[in-house]
Amino acid sequence: MSTVTAITSCATTSCAYNDSGCTAFAVTIAGADKATCATFITLDARGGLPVADGHVGACQRLECVHNADLMCTAAGVDISDSANCLTYEVR
Repeated sequence: MSTVTAITSCATTSCAYNDSGCTAFAVTIAGADKATCATFITLDARGGLPVADGHVGACQRLECVHNADLMCTAAGVDISDSANCLTYEVR
């Protein structure tokens, strides 16, 4: 894999890394029951990159069809308002 998967949309407006899109350099997709953005954090400040250009740095959901060697192979990832990975799909 020579590229990382882009966060194509993020509706979690309460996340400190969401400033009209994901501004985290790279997020981790994890979660016990649901595939969620583990990078999600609620703070009174906004942080991350100066532009919305976030990517998936790691995926801990081994059962997802897009997971190859703990990396996301999807064309893009959408994150819901509750920080769920909407691109997640069970094998």
